[in-house]
Amino acid sequence: MQIWVDADACPRVIKDILFRAAERLHVSLTLVANRLLHTPPSPYIKAIKVDYGLNVADNQIVQKLQPGDLVITADIPLAAEIIEHGGHALDPRGEFYTKSNIGERLAVRNFMDELRSGGVDTGGPSSFSQSDRQAFANQLDRFLAKHGNT
Repeated sequence: MQIWVDADACPRVIKDILFRAAERLHVSLTLVANRLLHTPPSPYIKAIKVDYGLNVADNQIVQKLQPGDLVITADIPLAAEIIEHGGHALDPRGEFYTKSNIGERLAVRNFMDELRSGGVDTGGPSSFSQSDRQAFANQLDRFLAKHGNT
């Protein structure tokens, strides 16, 4: 099992949690972004820089994904692809995307996108909070306890 991170928009605090988990549990962690990322020196952690462009990082993750891998992303369409390919998708705020909830998440995302395209100010996501960080850490720990040895 490998952990992939859609790293362009992933909060630094989440990356730090992932770095510690990879080291502690000896799990491969790969950050994918369209800019150079600094990672701690570790045989378990690496970063891949991809070209700029729409969905380039997403496509790289989907190409390299193996069934059972975990992907950290807030990108709902990417999460849907991950699930379709047998992977697990976890939002940086600690919510797992699943076969049972991804359809609804996509529908809401598309509806909000249509509203924004029509000029409606829908606001953005709330600020990243301490409770978001804690929810992510808890979900990651539970997932790795269950799947980390596979």
